Amino acid sequence: MVIRTLKRFFPLAPICAAVALSSCHGVTSSPPGPDQSESRSVDLDKAERVRAQLKMGAGELDVRGGAAKLLDADFTYNVPEWKPDLRYTPGDLVLEQPGSTNSTSNTKNHWDLRFNDAVPLDLSVNFGAGEARLKAGTLNLRGLSVEIGAGKLTLDLRGKPSAGYSVHVSGGVGEAKIYLPKDVGISANVTGGLGEISATGLRKNGDVYTNDANETAKVKIRLDIQGGVGSIKLIAEEPPRGSLL
Repeated sequence: MVIRTLKRFFPLAPICAAVALSSCHGVTSSPPGPDQSESRSVDLDKAERVRAQLKMGAGELDVRGGAAKLLDADFTYNVPEWKPDLRYTPGDLVLEQPGSTNSTSNTKNHWDLRFNDAVPLDLSVNFGAGEARLKAGTLNLRGLSVEIGAGKLTLDLRGKPSAGYSVHVSGGVGEAKIYLPKDVGISANVTGGLGEISATGLRKNGDVYTNDANETAKVKIRLDIQGGVGSIKLIAEEPPRGSLL
């Protein structure tokens, strides 16, 4: 089942937020230079639950599981002021891009982050402009919040979570594509936005989209999605074999 909805009325706040994120910082404080690459990691400790905050003004962000440590990260950038600032105290991780975040066609900023799949994780992503690819379905999520200003978001939640969790997605200008697991209960409340909302494998009742498993599943994912200008795609089934996210 594919449901398509065209929103005609929308709040101004997400649009203003997107414009602010993409234009309020001015030009970069220094011109782009040679590519700089570095790797960082955070060891596992006795924290029973970790809150991770990712703050990236502009660039490319990749998040996935598979790390033996709490976090393994690779960074590539060509503006010196964009050297990532990584801070960790037990149970609290903060990673942010310092300096001005206004990018040009010659700038580069790429974060490749791998988190541990076993540690319970509350993940917060604040992303200004560019492209974010979050393959979070293997992570032991306890909560997920994503705010994106102007750009493209691909959020893959497919996996086999052992416990339910809530997801909040707030979009400004751009496209959001969200893949959902088919064997857990799904309830997505989608509001705001000017553009198309499409849902595959879900039923629509007002602003709420649910799957067949939502009535009986013990594990459920609740999504609250607030759109701006652009498109939102909810996909609750496997994509065609061989396709790329």
